[in-house]
Amino acid sequence: MILLIVIILLGFIFDYINGFHDAANSIATIVSTKVLTPFQAVVWATFFNFLAFFISKYIIGEFGVANTVSKTVYAQYITLPIILAGIIAAIAWNLFTWWRGIPSSSSHTLIGGFAGSAIMANGFHAIQLGIILKIAAFIFLAPLIGMVVAFFFTLIVLYSCRHVSHLRAEVWFKRLQLVSSALFSTGHGLNDSQKVMGIIAAAMIAAHPLGGGLGIKSIDDLPDWVAFSCFAAISLGTMSGGWKIVKTMGSKITKVTPLEGVVAETAGAFTLYLTEYLQIPVSTTHTIAGSIIGVGASKRLTAVRWGITRDLMTAWVLTIPVSALLGAGIYLVISVCL
Repeated sequence: MILLIVIILLGFIFDYINGFHDAANSIATIVSTKVLTPFQAVVWATFFNFLAFFISKYIIGEFGVANTVSKTVYAQYITLPIILAGIIAAIAWNLFTWWRGIPSSSSHTLIGGFAGSAIMANGFHAIQLGIILKIAAFIFLAPLIGMVVAFFFTLIVLYSCRHVSHLRAEVWFKRLQLVSSALFSTGHGLNDSQKVMGIIAAAMIAAHPLGGGLGIKSIDDLPDWVAFSCFAAISLGTMSGGWKIVKTMGSKITKVTPLEGVVAETAGAFTLYLTEYLQIPVSTTHTIAGSIIGVGASKRLTAVRWGITRDLMTAWVLTIPVSALLGAGIYLVISVCL
């Protein structure tokens, strides 16, 4: 039972880290365009991160992404040491990439660590490969969808506003960026908060045969306090910001104006809502980065700093295998100690 409590607490810590690691995704453009100060932007994003809990609970009526994450490993192979190793691996990689200012995916970090520790314990037959491959496919599909939507949306907006004065357009798009940032922050909350919920649900299911009161039979029995705490933790993390990543996302990929900020955030939000509907955990980092690239490419291909983009893509591709190796190594240590 102590091990389960440790896992739950580490899950909340991971959500907190995810908040300040991924806060940059929803506020990078609104800060770089000077629509809001960094502090104002973080408070704005935090509010809509937390609002996502009530949308999931009372409007959507389910936590579909959490369900998908909990099924990454076959139920009969899930043990508390496996989950513990996965969470520790995810926290370690998240902190490293935050320290280096690399916008990596917290989602894929968590899934990679969980899968890696399960493979080390039981072999490859322990993981649901179909689910993992579907999640991995969206490493490429999520930014691609965001990029395509942003590219064409930019062209439509520019054509629609061709007779509007630059000064008037600037004023309106600065106001609209508050809306687009809110939409993206809500999508961030909907998708990212549920990932740890899925891991905690898996741990509580694994603990059910052990007794002790915290175990559950299925994810449908997950207590409301778990969901509430996950959304609260990610919101508190968002309050802490992530300024190195803000700089990368907000200015290093391409120079972003308020108009382009509105387009990038709206395209990113569209992608997040689509994947929420499909119950696929995706990276908000990948999504907004793809949208920013699409905005830059609509001006001209040379407007995108492709060297930075290449480095981001490398980090994205490496996240699952590196996290899996970390998870496997940490499980070995834990299995010896416990």
